[in-house]
Amino acid sequence: MDQLKNILLCGYRDWFTKIHSDILSDEKLNKNFNFLTCKDPDELNKILNENKIDFIFFLGWSWILKKDILDNYICICLHPSKLPLYRGGSPIQHQIINGEKISAVTFFIMDEKVDHGPIVWSCDFSLEGNLNEIFNRIADIGSIGMNEILNYIGDNHNIIAKEQNHSDSTYFKRRKPEQSEIKIEDLQNQTAEQIYNKIRALQDPYPNAYISCKDGTKLYIQNAKI
Repeated sequence: MDQLKNILLCGYRDWFTKIHSDILSDEKLNKNFNFLTCKDPDELNKILNENKIDFIFFLGWSWILKKDILDNYICICLHPSKLPLYRGGSPIQHQIINGEKISAVTFFIMDEKVDHGPIVWSCDFSLEGNLNEIFNRIADIGSIGMNEILNYIGDNHNIIAKEQNHSDSTYFKRRKPEQSEIKIEDLQNQTAEQIYNKIRALQDPYPNAYISCKDGTKLYIQNAKI
């Protein structure tokens, strides 16, 4: 009998927990793979030092990987955008604030450049609704993608990936808390939908949208409707 492949699942976001739970409940996957998990770089290094790992999946990860990890392991990352669009930080927030209606759960093989590697699997999802609804969609579709990728690995012992169209790429930096402010000029120059999108894009757990008041305090706005 073939030895089970060791799959390391890395992440800390809510959708990581949901995808991990779905995988553990799948009897077929658990017959073919042994799953380990980690939530930060320290745990990642410890597990890699103590175990033979065949594939690493990053399902919501905020740290740059060391070159030796990329060189020695097949690392597959979930990124919530239609790559090569919205590479970089805060992809969900940037897409909603920019008025995008449709995004995608995209799995790609990681390389030394940010969100640059070839795409393994992708499926569209709606950006309508509040962040919790959007996160649930990411988790549900991410579970489907993980299932399909892992089943393919189990049957064929490898993966197929398609190079991104790098000429179409866009890149955004991680948003900072001060970018959550809604200013007077925003109210004067933006539509209600644009303000609404900023508020819902910055719901918990992200730095909420706020208005600066005259006494130096901040009024945080967690929900809105048009």
